[in-house]
Parts: sequence; structure tokens; C-alpha cells
Amino acid sequence: MVRRIDVTGAGGVGLAAWEYADPPKSREAEASPGGVLLLHGLMGRASHWAGTARWLAERHRAVALDQRGHGQSDKPAEGPYHREAYVDDAEAALEQLGLSPAVLIGHSMGALTAWQLAARRPDLVRGLVICDMRASALGAASQREWEAWFKSWPVPFATLADVRKWFGEDDPWVERPNPSRGSFFSEVMTEGDDGWRPVFDPAHMLKSRETWVYDAHWEELVQVQCPALVVRGLDGELGRAEAQEMVRVLPRGAYAEVPDAGHLVHYDQPAGWREAIEPFLDGVLTGS
Repeated sequence: MVRRIDVTGAGGVGLAAWEYADPPKSREAEASPGGVLLLHGLMGRASHWAGTARWLAERHRAVALDQRGHGQSDKPAEGPYHREAYVDDAEAALEQLGLSPAVLIGHSMGALTAWQLAARRPDLVRGLVICDMRASALGAASQREWEAWFKSWPVPFATLADVRKWFGEDDPWVERPNPSRGSFFSEVMTEGDDGWRPVFDPAHMLKSRETWVYDAHWEELVQVQCPALVVRGLDGELGRAEAQEMVRVLPRGAYAEVPDAGHLVHYDQPAGWREAIEPFLDGVLTGS
């Protein structure tokens, strides 16, 4: 089962948090201090973590957050959508949900938010999972590519089947058919009078992205004092050399990779994803 918990983020922005728990919850989960906060990536939403959150909830308290501009959280026209706002929101969520000291699991942009918060508030974070997010600067060319990509979307989509087909097969960024990618994007669409469009505003996504792509984030990694696991899909956006350098820079870093997975590691290979992170989580959350 899942229940919504309303959280107030920075500047009074309303955020939707979703707690997953398939009863009966174990006594271990009830007694364990803290919990797990899951942070999706750019364009994502809390429901993308449903599979992960459900197996986590068997032993730990697990909450996924719709970040500002995403899912069912507020989407203020003027933002802000900078890094500080996202980190402040995650900090507010941890405190209002009573999750700290928590393990943060972040994918892509959510992973950056997680390690920035861990660096700033070590008292709130006991462990960190960084999934397929680069610490190096991506640069202006990357931002221009994303602007062009958003313009290429054939919106509105007539049906969700069309959404799945375009993002899973027809999108020029897809090298080979990827049904999980189609499913991922079908979850961030909403139906209107003229068809299906993204639940987010692409302009907000570009604003969010431009606040991190021009800068590197190595210095913040150095400041993360808790145990941290860097996870990459073998076909993802985070290369092995950079991932291993991130592990080296992290004071208590560890490394894992998931075969046959791209950027959407937890969607592409949910079993491999669980196998990669569960031992780390058990060690951090139970001290084993």
C-alpha cells in the first residue's frame, strides 16, 4: 500500500511524498531508526521508485519524494529551480517526515541533490546511494542538445501506447529498442483534451538542468562523510573511469555496476539493481 504525505518545501512549495509499506511491516522496520528517502531524476516522479520502495519497506521505512516541478508536487511558474531549492526541499522532507538519520537513494539529478545534502547536513544522512550521476561538468553543448531534444517530442501523443513507442523505439536518442524507457516516460504523462503531454513543464526542466551542467561537483563529494555507494549501468551515462574516480574521492566510497542496464538502472534491471544495493543498505541501516 502507499499513502501520500504532504510536505512543505523551501519557499512554501507544496511537495508530495509517498510512503510505501506492504503490511504487515516487520518489527525490524518499526524499530529501525531513520529510514530511506528516494529522490528521482530530472523529469521523473516518486512512482518510478515503487518497485524499490516496496522491497525496502519490508524491513525499513521507505518514502519517495515528488520533487518540485515534478509529479504531484507544486510547479511554480517562476521557480526557483536551482540547486539550493532542490537541496532545501530534500532537507525539509527529511525533517518533516522524521526520517533522519536517513539513507538517501538518488537517481541522476536526485543523486546530485542527495550528495549535496549529505555534504551540507551530515547529521541528517547516514548513507548514500548515487545512481548514474556524473560529478564532472557536462557543458553548454549538452544543454543545447537537451533543448533540441525537447523540441523534437511529437506532443501531444494520441495514446499512451504512442508514448511508449516513441520513447522506447522512435526517439533519435534511442540506440536500440528499450521498452523500459517507454514505460518510464509513460508514467510522466497526463491526459488532456488534445492527448497526452508531460506532467512537467519542459522549460522548468531546462532551468533545473542549467543550474548543474556548467559546474563540476567533486568538491561536494569530498565533503560526504557517510558511507556512499556509486552505482552505474554498464550502458549508462556515467562511465566506469569517472565512477571509480568518484569512489576514490568519496571518503567512504564503494562501487557497483549493473549489467545490461542503461541510465534508468532501476527500471532496466530491477533485480540487478536490488542485488547491487541491498547488501550496502543492510550494512548501513542495520550495522551488519
